[in-house]
Amino acid sequence: MSDGHMQRTFHEAMRQRRTSLPANSLSLNGAKVTGSSLSEAKGLIADMLMNKELPGNVASCLRAVTMLLEQRPLPLNGLLNDFGLPSVVENPYGGESMVVGASKPRISNITFSTVTSATGLPTVPAEPNKARSSSYWKTEASPSNNNEHETPVDLLRKISVSRKESGTHVDTVVTTIDGQRYDTRELDTDPDLAETAVWSFPIFQMSRKHPQTILSRLTYNIFQQAELFRIFKVSPIKFFNFFHALEKGYWEIPYHNRIHAADVLHGCYYLSAHPVRSTFLTPKTPDSVLTPPHPHHQHSSIMSQLSTLELMALFTAAAMHDYDHPGRTNAFLVQVEDKKAILYNDRSVLENHHAAESWKLLNKPENHFIENLDPAEMKRFRYLVLEYILATDLKQHFEIIMTFTERLTEIDVQVETDRLLIGKLLIKMADINSPTKPYGLHRQWTDRICEEFYEQGDDERRRGLPITPYMDRGDAQVAKLQDSFIAHVVSPLATAMNECGLLPILPGLDTSELIINMEHNHRKWKEQIELENGGSYEAQITCNGGTAVNGVIEEESASTSDSPDPRRDSPLDSDLSQ
Repeated sequence: MSDGHMQRTFHEAMRQRRTSLPANSLSLNGAKVTGSSLSEAKGLIADMLMNKELPGNVASCLRAVTMLLEQRPLPLNGLLNDFGLPSVVENPYGGESMVVGASKPRISNITFSTVTSATGLPTVPAEPNKARSSSYWKTEASPSNNNEHETPVDLLRKISVSRKESGTHVDTVVTTIDGQRYDTRELDTDPDLAETAVWSFPIFQMSRKHPQTILSRLTYNIFQQAELFRIFKVSPIKFFNFFHALEKGYWEIPYHNRIHAADVLHGCYYLSAHPVRSTFLTPKTPDSVLTPPHPHHQHSSIMSQLSTLELMALFTAAAMHDYDHPGRTNAFLVQVEDKKAILYNDRSVLENHHAAESWKLLNKPENHFIENLDPAEMKRFRYLVLEYILATDLKQHFEIIMTFTERLTEIDVQVETDRLLIGKLLIKMADINSPTKPYGLHRQWTDRICEEFYEQGDDERRRGLPITPYMDRGDAQVAKLQDSFIAHVVSPLATAMNECGLLPILPGLDTSELIINMEHNHRKWKEQIELENGGSYEAQITCNGGTAVNGVIEEESASTSDSPDPRRDSPLDSDLSQ
């Protein structure tokens, strides 16, 4: 068997693996052999044996090696708890208190059988500890002549569109159990879905065209981009049954609806798919089979470091994370002694409800698109989905940020707990991404959350309860609400991720567009507060120590909800047009 043929066989096996570590020979020097790595070796050999073109003598040798591999018990590691005294701030987006500045339990390298959930309650153990998958990016053929005048947006669109694969498992017309029809060929050519690689994804434009199916359509597109249908042999009919039933379970309320779920899903995809400049994500050796999603990029994407199982769990959790949301905050449900608050003992009430009810929906036989996972993968998938959803509770916000910043110098993407932490950061950033979008999109989301808050305020007034701050429609304080939310919630997370290089940066820019948009939007709210208070706006005011974009902010109307292009008024417009 020639060296070239053996190398092709190896890379083909790595391409097909869904539970393999990146092949990196240098990283094995002096490495401790664990049970998961031995299990991985056996699995990799099994995949190579599936190649029918493999010579008989080579196959016999591989089978002999498999018999020599023995599983060893995994070491148990302890937990080191270091508790400090917390300080408390009020969540401007819910009224409940959030712990800030508390030292949290320090977690050493542990297996997930000992980890508890974000609520502090035990979670189903995920044993045995599965090795992570290759989650590879296919290397695209380099263009024969590079277009030097190609804009960054065109480049991003190419990344999204070019990864279509012929002969996939999803190439038919699918009709769900309730009669909803999906033409996957039409989905593959939808011009709106071609924009998934762009941060200013036209979410409201798409929702007007497909008001009842926006979430399922976008989920299909992202699963296709990540090749999850092929890797996990996902049944198209069960996939569409579940995600259409899921989007139907979102209430017709202003903010926490299926459009928001789709927006969070898109945020997770964008943040994970594009290359980032984080040092702990950069391949440390030249022989890694993991390659960036586009040959022009020199940095790794987060997607290339997560396993495909972790990736599918992240995308699924994003779609599920606000299922059956009633348009009321946790604090409200606890105060009125709602049955959900009683059921979950006032702890992460909505997040527990979203996770439990959406998992019940997934477990229906007609919806169970994860049926081809083996038992260990199924436990691991469930664990990840629950952890990601529970992480969206803003009461966990600062604890997760502090955990990340304190572990920053020690983070290793080969460690499952660290990859889980990165996944939590992604879904949290995606969940509160509105202030990091171009102002037109941000303003529409602001109008929606305010209307939902006013509806809760109306309910509180009818019940004779004190009206939660910012929820009284007779005393609207939109600018103060957004200023507080950006300064105290969004900015700490975005800054932490940006400083360690976890936010994508467009070609031609020195800073992530998320940070540019956030500072731009924050300046506009500060300007409005100054005007409402009768003062003058200082042009050089900075956002949390940042600097003004281009020195000035252009004037515009108070609302852009009726704008034909809600993505306008971004400080990136002039950069992207060059």
